[in-house]
Amino acid sequence: MQVTAREAALNVLAGVDESGAYSNLLLNRTLQQAELSPADAGLATELVYGTIARQATLDYFLNLFIKSGVKRLNPWVRGLMRMSLYQIKYLDRIPPHAAVNEAVEIAKKRGHQGIASMVNGVLRSVLREGDVLEIPNDLPTNERIALQHSHPQWLVERWIAQYGEETAEAVCAANNEPPKVSIRINSLRGSREELLQELTDEGRSVRASELSPQGVIVESGGNMANDRFYRDGRFSIQDESSMLVAEALAPEPGMSVLDCCAAPGGKTVHIAEKMKNHGRIVANDLHEHKQKLIAEQAERLGLSAIETSVGDALSLKDRFEQASFDRVLLDAPCSGFGVIRRKPDLRWAKTPDDAAAIARLQRQLLSSVAGLVKPGGILVYSTCTIEREENQRAVAEFLRDHADFVAEPFDIPALENIPQAGGAGVQILPHQFGSDGFYIARLRRRG
Repeated sequence: MQVTAREAALNVLAGVDESGAYSNLLLNRTLQQAELSPADAGLATELVYGTIARQATLDYFLNLFIKSGVKRLNPWVRGLMRMSLYQIKYLDRIPPHAAVNEAVEIAKKRGHQGIASMVNGVLRSVLREGDVLEIPNDLPTNERIALQHSHPQWLVERWIAQYGEETAEAVCAANNEPPKVSIRINSLRGSREELLQELTDEGRSVRASELSPQGVIVESGGNMANDRFYRDGRFSIQDESSMLVAEALAPEPGMSVLDCCAAPGGKTVHIAEKMKNHGRIVANDLHEHKQKLIAEQAERLGLSAIETSVGDALSLKDRFEQASFDRVLLDAPCSGFGVIRRKPDLRWAKTPDDAAAIARLQRQLLSSVAGLVKPGGILVYSTCTIEREENQRAVAEFLRDHADFVAEPFDIPALENIPQAGGAGVQILPHQFGSDGFYIARLRRRG
């Protein structure tokens, strides 16, 4: 039976709430099954990600109108209430009464008249008393930021402690902005200027990235994965911050390079492009099925210098000779707090204990792969998080325990006037460029 955009979105929200499903995976599967029009698929996507991102704020407002509280509702009813209030509060293009009427129809269809009456009563009260949908200004700063920008309070408190109130709030606000679409040119198949011109000639709105020398921002242009230039290997889809990892690694043609945690392979292929497809690049990942993702990217881009490898990165020291690589990249597993904009449910899924556990693993990985770097070679450590425990502190401890390594700065012109968080490496925060939060440290082994 054909479902509407709102019904599809509700199915995803209920699945995330009930079973802890990953919203992006469940949404993709739901959209494939629903066969919605592009416009309706776009609306369903907006409703899922927006509702999840604003969940804490929506619950705060709904609790003003639901005596028993949002948490006591059936999961699908809770999802319906959140999704409907999200439309009323945050989507200007949808008339509020249309959102209410659609919610009531879904409630009748999925539940019974009693639920439909409750949904109707609550949402019409919201419309009548909309002036109460504001966060009080007299709350303590940490509570206000957490509620206003819909983040767990413990996470806001961590960021205030690390970055101060103003920056913590800017990060939280940026996490609720839609992510930019950015692509990286394949320098073996043309220059950035050429691709910018060709995309412009096709009617797309594009501009050069100010952060990455190979980056292009697509301001309008549809799904770039369906573009003929993508199929022809002219570019890869990658966040601007992530593009800087290969710049820091600075691989050269003919070198031997190890990418320890490579899937899905975006950084690996960038390395191969910078090496002009000449040399040896070992792309390792823990999961066997991800080998295919890396190989497919390499084939599409015309890269033959990449060989895939499967195994735990902690065991790489036993599989390869010590001091056998000119460059080693450890793009480490992390809490992911730099990519909340792309994965809004991540903020609700993590706990303080998770961050501490991943930090321990990162330190083990750094120490384990360090011996594979040749004297005079470079080890790059990167994460897509903004947690100092996982970034600056991890590198500081590594340098303390490995006297044969030294932190080495690398030049990123766009970051010259951006305040850094102290310690080795470069920390990019989500609000600075509208890109992912990312940390990159370049460590050279003494010759």
